Amino acid sequence: MTIAEWCIFGTLMLYLLTIASVKWIGFRRFDNARPRDPAFYNDPLRSRALGAHQNGIEAFPFFAVAVLLAEFRTGPQRLIDELAVLFLIVRIAYVLTYLGDRPTLRSILWSIGFAINLAIFFMPMLRGFWPV
Repeated sequence: MTIAEWCIFGTLMLYLLTIASVKWIGFRRFDNARPRDPAFYNDPLRSRALGAHQNGIEAFPFFAVAVLLAEFRTGPQRLIDELAVLFLIVRIAYVLTYLGDRPTLRSILWSIGFAINLAIFFMPMLRGFWPV
């Protein structure tokens, strides 16, 4: 497996751990019989964790498809790997800013992550222009 493919797995684990950790920390109040109970998410931190989790679910498909398409269409693997690692780092920072209630920085990080996804996605189209 390539580094970029491991980053797909890492991105998946990130959005799962974002919500699992909040449920684990609040285990005395979390009712597994009603895992989507809105009352559990009334707490501001839990609410932000849910938002970060949901955004991770939204961001994951585009990232996974972009990486796999770039690899399938023989984009420069080293660049794909580097951008995938950068995307994962940006996503980790995004989750931390979401949990830390830093909306402006969070939006900037989201935009950077989306730009990275676009770069990976369109990399095969531009491969003739890459110096590698």
